[in-house]
Amino acid sequence: MRHLTWGNAATAIIALIAVTISLVLVPGLQGYLGAGLAIIAVAIAYVDARRFIIPDELSIAGLILALANARAIAPYATLQAVGTACLRGLVLALLFFALRAIYRRFRGHDGLGLGDVKLAGVAGAWLDWLSAALAVEIAAISALAFFAAWHLSGRRTFKATSRVPFGVFLAPAIWIAWLVETLWLGALYR
Repeated sequence: MRHLTWGNAATAIIALIAVTISLVLVPGLQGYLGAGLAIIAVAIAYVDARRFIIPDELSIAGLILALANARAIAPYATLQAVGTACLRGLVLALLFFALRAIYRRFRGHDGLGLGDVKLAGVAGAWLDWLSAALAVEIAAISALAFFAAWHLSGRRTFKATSRVPFGVFLAPAIWIAWLVETLWLGALYR
């Protein structure tokens, strides 16, 4: 049996807080789906921080929940809502794949993993265009800020070839952008 560590306990507390926020602030089925997204986001961040990998099972679960969310948002236009979510997911995944290919072409090694590409697809399926851009921006800025602070603290030196587990930042940013989008759109229609 694995011993409970501070990191595991903190991860569980963060997941519990995110689930609670989802359920309290977003009523009904969308709140439950957002709670599921929160759990998946925390799980992705946890695994990526330790192993530099985003498990396909978690990305698939995130995508399935995204399609259920699209249906929940537009129950009378399910085909259109699910189709639009799939299109956004595909476009965002292709953009990340292109960025990966361009980086590899110029730097000679991968700068983004395929897990990050798949996670971008999940972001596109969950979020509208503006919120997807917000999620990517939140992830990029928080990753830069975290590693700059870590570097300045003297705990680690970073080089141009240092590995950064981007899923640690993108997965929670998807949930944050979903919450902002859901609350903002909910306020517009009240």
